[in-house]
Amino acid sequence: MKTIVIRPLTAELNADYLDFFDHRAFTDDNPNGPCYCTSPNQGKEQIEKMVSEFASFGVKETLRRYAAEMLGRNRIHGYLAYDGDQSVGWCNAADRESYAGFVPAFAREIGCGKTISIVCFEIAPEYRGMGIASAFIDRVCADAKSKGYAAVEGYPKLSDQRNDFDYQGPLSLYQKAGFMEVARENGQAVMRKLL
Repeated sequence: MKTIVIRPLTAELNADYLDFFDHRAFTDDNPNGPCYCTSPNQGKEQIEKMVSEFASFGVKETLRRYAAEMLGRNRIHGYLAYDGDQSVGWCNAADRESYAGFVPAFAREIGCGKTISIVCFEIAPEYRGMGIASAFIDRVCADAKSKGYAAVEGYPKLSDQRNDFDYQGPLSLYQKAGFMEVARENGQAVMRKLL
């Protein structure tokens, strides 16, 4: 078993973030790729502007450029997983208010105080099934508690089968980590862990 270390994204790790999405994320032809996990941290107008540049500059190149700009302005938050000095996974997690349109509206209606939202996971294909998503959740919860947050939430799609569009993690992942379902709507749940 490899020793995996989870680290919060800092400016010093921005190059590792880009390296992960450049070389290891979505290498299994996952239909969510290419992606640099920028959309959760953008508003609708910003996303539309970015998408309008795909034809001119290429999808991956455009996404990477936006990610690099956002990293430079500290607009992407979350955690990287490392095997040695190589980044092998990503979890987008931050204050719920930082996700303009990415947190389901019905989740915002049932808030319980200051909350960290987990909105995305991507793990290099050869590292899946090793407990990295669970390690991400554990670290997110520990850091949120130490910063005085009331809760951590995730928003898994409700399905009996794992599919390639399940970037938010399965319901069972959150249940295993002690999260409780507090709402569901349109095939999606709000899983919450009070701290």
